Amino acid sequence: MTDIFEIGKRAKAAVPQLSNMSLVKRNEGLEMAAKMLVEHADEILNANAVDIENGRKNGMKEGIIDRLLLTKDRIQAMADGLLKVKGLDDPIGDVESMKQRPNGLLIGKKRVPIGVIGIIYEARPNVTADAFGLCFKSGNVVILKGGSDAIHSNIAIVKCIREALGSVGVDEDVIQLIEDTSRDTAVEFMKLNDYVDLLIPRGSAGLISTVVKNATIPVIETGTGNCHIFVDESADFDMALDIIFNAKTQRIGVCNACESLVLHESIVDKFMPLLKERLAVKNVEIRGDERVRQAEPSVLAATEEDWGTEYLDYIISAKTVKNIEEAIRHINKYNTKHSEAIITKDYDNAQKFLNEIDAAAVYVNASTRFTDGEEFGFGAEIGISTQKMHARGPMGLEALTSIKYIIYGNGQIR
Repeated sequence: MTDIFEIGKRAKAAVPQLSNMSLVKRNEGLEMAAKMLVEHADEILNANAVDIENGRKNGMKEGIIDRLLLTKDRIQAMADGLLKVKGLDDPIGDVESMKQRPNGLLIGKKRVPIGVIGIIYEARPNVTADAFGLCFKSGNVVILKGGSDAIHSNIAIVKCIREALGSVGVDEDVIQLIEDTSRDTAVEFMKLNDYVDLLIPRGSAGLISTVVKNATIPVIETGTGNCHIFVDESADFDMALDIIFNAKTQRIGVCNACESLVLHESIVDKFMPLLKERLAVKNVEIRGDERVRQAEPSVLAATEEDWGTEYLDYIISAKTVKNIEEAIRHINKYNTKHSEAIITKDYDNAQKFLNEIDAAAVYVNASTRFTDGEEFGFGAEIGISTQKMHARGPMGLEALTSIKYIIYGNGQIR
């Protein structure tokens, strides 16, 4: 079994070097890591092929296979992501809101690294590079615990990054991978309070629930995505069809894909045949309520479970509502606080939706697929937080920092 405590000790020992490392040196490490990923693409692809083969043997869903799959283009995208992070402003050392107190003390807030960040994730090998890039740029050591489905890919990626860091004089232990994929080791990792400052799970509802229930380390939940699109009575049908098609089918295995539709009852008869025809291009199965099935008889009957399901598949649910108030109630009941959208020409309804929907990202007339660190201008993301702590939505560099108060005095005593 992996000596999880030894990994923790090595991570903690690497903190002083990284937390005090110059921006120039951090950027040099990112650039070299990006270069090495591309140069060793064939080795990474060979390792990934083993994971893909094992996944198919184990009956893995195509949506998850898509998450797991690496190509030369995806490896290049991982490298490009590191270079984009390199080009981002450094959050470390920023001093915010320096104010003078009546006694003459100057009190300000300074951005500092968190320390050691643990990340537990599933079949997403690109997370390995993204997590490293954001943690390294923000001065944080990272310990990675990927799932067994992607273990060969993750080992190959981390090996490249560690070699890159070593070549420029950086302690390789600023990134470590727990190669033991057993549940016991995962639970042990979740209780590594003496060495890990923050834990971030990325993956299924089951994984996130397990981490929240077992961890004694502070956790930021990144969410599953039962994302809705509400087609209001004033919606432009062409726009709605384009947005739904994109949000549902561009990539089915991602957390910001649309899984649920909510339709104003006044448009169902005209809209459903058009929607059925458009989604048939990708063979999307629609599961609807009785009103939806009256408008389009080929739709399958939805159950209560469908309203709250993240399919990660070519399946979508469709619920009819009488008005925007009912739409908001339905969405807030069944959503996962991730990303929700309204298609409407009505300004008041758009504002009501923005104000009353409880989610990390709320859209008017746009696809939910934009909930992403790069699309938001953050570079790569560490995850999408669906809770209400200091970090919510796509988590970029600033979300991986803490603050400390800095106080200048000239002899004041209390």
